[in-house]
Amino acid sequence: MALTDSTVLLGGNLFIWRNCRATIALCALILMASAGRFVARGQTRSPGTLESVFRQMDGGAKDFHSLSADIERTKVTVVVNDHSTETGSIQVRGDKMLLDMKVPDPRTILRTGDSLYVYTPGLKRVEEYNLGKNRTLVDQFLLLGFGTDSKEMQKSYLVTLLKEDKIDDRKTIELELTPKLDAVRAQISKIQIWLDESSWLPVQQEFFEAGSGDYSIVHYSKVVRNPGLPDSLFKPHWPKGTERIKPQD
Repeated sequence: MALTDSTVLLGGNLFIWRNCRATIALCALILMASAGRFVARGQTRSPGTLESVFRQMDGGAKDFHSLSADIERTKVTVVVNDHSTETGSIQVRGDKMLLDMKVPDPRTILRTGDSLYVYTPGLKRVEEYNLGKNRTLVDQFLLLGFGTDSKEMQKSYLVTLLKEDKIDDRKTIELELTPKLDAVRAQISKIQIWLDESSWLPVQQEFFEAGSGDYSIVHYSKVVRNPGLPDSLFKPHWPKGTERIKPQD
């Protein structure tokens, strides 16, 4: 099945949603369904200029090839003041990404090229999707900050430099990204991203949902830049007896 504008990933499961903007929601919610936590922040000060930050980002993007990290997510539902947390790991190399969520609900999200797999061990089931023409839009969210240069970022977002911050004893630059497309802003009103000034990779991202005020925090720890990640890591290997399905509209 091609991943059409009526397919959305929510809470780690794919559902059919009759909405012409659902592909945009899919892109953001893949990350929302996979990582984050609140962190204490230290003293802040002016980080200089946005142009100088862009220069540093571009320098860091030139030699970025891969990443591995632990991730933790807090999804905040504002109206009931509910905070739900889950943890796992992430590996990224080029257009390949592996999210392994462990607690509380194990599942694996594998993206390789145009293919997206969602494996749920409790159901012994893997759902297979083709990103097709939506691949570029998906990359806007899935690979945000992982080797992104300033020109790529500015194509899709209005970028505002906020401040320097300290997260996990790391010196970071905080940026606010406002989607340029109206259809994207209808789903995600803004994204805040904290970049580690030593590696120019994300320490934390916050995604703010339009309308509801709900948000998710994606936090990265134990980050390793350019680890040697083998091709076999991104192969769709599922246990014997796993049901393979391609959901239809």
